[in-house]
Amino acid sequence: MALSACSSTGRDRFNLATVIHVAEPWASYYSMKVDEQYPVPGIDIRRIPEQYWRQEVAYNGPERAGTIVVNTTDRFLYYVQQGGRAMRYGVGVGRDEGLNFRGTATISRKAAWPRWTPTANMIKTQPERYGPVAAGMEGGIKNPLGARALYLYRNGKDTHFRLHGTIEPYSIGQSVSSGCIRLINQDIIDLYNRVPVGTKVIVRA
Repeated sequence: MALSACSSTGRDRFNLATVIHVAEPWASYYSMKVDEQYPVPGIDIRRIPEQYWRQEVAYNGPERAGTIVVNTTDRFLYYVQQGGRAMRYGVGVGRDEGLNFRGTATISRKAAWPRWTPTANMIKTQPERYGPVAAGMEGGIKNPLGARALYLYRNGKDTHFRLHGTIEPYSIGQSVSSGCIRLINQDIIDLYNRVPVGTKVIVRA
């Protein structure tokens, strides 16, 4: 299993609450998912700015349908569709410029409830936090990669960057991770179900 650099500095974890006070389709999008290997808690989507809620939007970029485009400045991920449309998701990004991936990659692997292993540098710089999980963490609701991970490769090699879920959904729209692109668990499950292995990913500022 390749090492993952994906983690964060926040501590704002979710609980088992189910969203009931927002309009559809968002009440359904972000309610608790009980049909998973590990039930995914619902979140209070009102705590996240509305522009980061999953929604279909107009898209006039040059990319072909089936491409993922991540704008790290605006904190949006677009899954380009036919007819000048895209499904847009809010994302969290790296906490400083040097941690962010840029350029073009390919999704070469997908995993549900993926295993996570901190990097040697993470263990060295924060031994109290990462030392206890140095051997890795099995998939589950407390795993930093969340419910799904899409692994980005370039020229056939693992970049160690991922599109993945999060145990800190209220960090969406912020710069807090160790470089990977994080989505709300309900959103990464939706994206995972839409995209095949081989999907092109473009990450830009």
